[in-house]
Order: sequence, then C-alpha cells, then structure tokens
Amino acid sequence: MSRESPLQELPQSFRDEQRELVAAGIDTWGALQQLSDHQLSQLSRRGRASARNFKRLRGMAELVCCLDLAPADAALLMHAGLATVAALSAASPQDVVTRTGRLERQLRSGRPPVVDLAVAQRWIKAAQAWQPRN
Repeated sequence: MSRESPLQELPQSFRDEQRELVAAGIDTWGALQQLSDHQLSQLSRRGRASARNFKRLRGMAELVCCLDLAPADAALLMHAGLATVAALSAASPQDVVTRTGRLERQLRSGRPPVVDLAVAQRWIKAAQAWQPRN
C-alpha cells in the first residue's frame, strides 16, 4: 500500500476512530501517519474514539507507509507486539513467525499461518533498509 491509499476496511474495533478521521478529512494512510500526539488527542475528545486506538492506528499507518504492507499485515504485526519499524528491524524471522503464529492461534482463526520465514525475512529486510533513512 502507498501513503495515498485510502483508509478503508479498518478492523471493527476502530469504527469510532474511523468515523472521527473521516469527519476530520483524514482519508489516507499517509495523512494518518503525519498526525501529532496533540492532533490525535483533539480527535479523541470529539466522540467515542479513544486516543489509545488512534495511536495504534498511527502505528499501523507507519508500517503501511514505510514498509508498503497491507493494513491487515500491519495490524497483525502490531497486535503481535511488533508495532514499529524499529521493533520489526530488530526481530529475527523466527521471532516474527512465532509471535504472529501465537496470536493467530489465540484468535483461533483456523486458517493457515499468514507469515512464514520467507515473508518474515522480507518484512525485516524492508524495515532494516528503511531504518537508516530516519
């Protein structure tokens, strides 16, 4: 996904936050990534949306924009404890597979694992390549 990809089909747990983002005219992953803590706080004061969920969404936006990941993959990494580019770049492929696999087993999705060693290695290399540019 690119920075200009629209914010659509966010997980159901972010429906209030998505409503506030749309109302504020924030409709792309890049625009979400650029929001400051203060702006997120202001958005969370308007309705039922929470600052915590806005920060999670901004973390997902960082993974989507910087590493060109799909939002579902960014959400999987975030919920598996690898919520930043730095955390992913420091992880081993086996650690990524273990963490994401554990999360999927806890969720009892019943589907085959999405992340294998090759995918984990590709994500880690992308994170490491992006890291020095900061």
